[in-house]
Amino acid sequence: MIIKNARIYSMCMANSIKNIIENGYVKTSGSLIDEVGDMKDYNFNIEKNDIDIIEAGGKWLLPGFIDAHTHLGMYEDGIKDEGDDLNEITDPCTPHLRAIDAVNPMDRAFREALEGGITCVATGPGSANPISGQFTVIKTHGKRIDDMIIKEPVSMKFALGENPKVCYGEKNETPETRMATAAIIRENLKKAQKYRDNLKKAEDSKESDDGEKTDEPDFDMKCEALLPVINRKIDAHIHAHRADDIFTAIRICKEFDLKYVIIHCTEGHLIAEELAKDNVRAIVGPIISDRSKPEMRNLELKNAKVLSEAGILFSLTTDHPVAPLQYLPYCAALAVKGGLDFYGALKAITINPAVILGIDDIVGSIEKGKHADLVLYDGNPLEIVNSAETVIVNGKVVYKK
Repeated sequence: MIIKNARIYSMCMANSIKNIIENGYVKTSGSLIDEVGDMKDYNFNIEKNDIDIIEAGGKWLLPGFIDAHTHLGMYEDGIKDEGDDLNEITDPCTPHLRAIDAVNPMDRAFREALEGGITCVATGPGSANPISGQFTVIKTHGKRIDDMIIKEPVSMKFALGENPKVCYGEKNETPETRMATAAIIRENLKKAQKYRDNLKKAEDSKESDDGEKTDEPDFDMKCEALLPVINRKIDAHIHAHRADDIFTAIRICKEFDLKYVIIHCTEGHLIAEELAKDNVRAIVGPIISDRSKPEMRNLELKNAKVLSEAGILFSLTTDHPVAPLQYLPYCAALAVKGGLDFYGALKAITINPAVILGIDDIVGSIEKGKHADLVLYDGNPLEIVNSAETVIVNGKVVYKK
């Protein structure tokens, strides 16, 4: 496939005007990007009979948009309880739950995501439990979840603040306080550490010549699920809106030496300097929301701008279905309204979420060797009147307006 005469926003990491090709082309080979260049260097000999040619006519070509925090396919559109597999509110600690066992790719929200140019998401359980389960990264095109996976698991979901308190407080069960929520997280991380240490002792004893052997600990599925977190193989994604909850998340992650990302970070603009000192990464949003609960009372459009000025790596999220996934570009537009620069807003829905999820070698920018996930917009994607004209996933057109 060749897309030519396009205004290309490559979204490479360097924040430079050089990442914009005013009149360029992209050639794909199979599922990958093969060439990116300026039309003045275009070789018409590559237009062979077996190659599909898309004439962009000056339209905008961008990498497919990425939302790094959703619940896509787990709280299905228009189905209510039957389609709700978001929260297992029977146990406050459920790290062994896997998003791939709940996502339904037949949910019509997948189609709407493609219509909005969103080609990749992280999806997983909600924030009812202090430890909720494993997130996965998937493409938004496909019928079978196993064939859509990019990274599995990508993170472990934790939650602080109001949600666990409300969900379990209503049942007069633990946790009813922020203290209890943090204690549950600490207790289970400590159990996982002890489980890991006992596994190592048993393994070491097998190689010992002194004849004494140490038995392996009994299999513990929750501890097994937490091993990649405490071994820093995957990130802790921690739901935290309020400043004190954000600081609790940081405190716990320092105690256990975890890699982490703050999800929502609603009061980040109040503590940006402190977050910058700790090199915090954040997934910010949803911006398209009312102040639906007390911990969101300081929701401000300027949040992204303030975090950006502090040098914090962040991306934007719809938190689908809180805001419909196809409105991710409009979240970026509202961030610009709040003072974030235009190019920074585009980065927040392309390369930044790819970096945060650890998939920037695969998607997030238009570069040779990356997946050919592309969206051709009929104009500026942050303007509400414009829309995705053609969406390409893995080198194939999956949506055409």
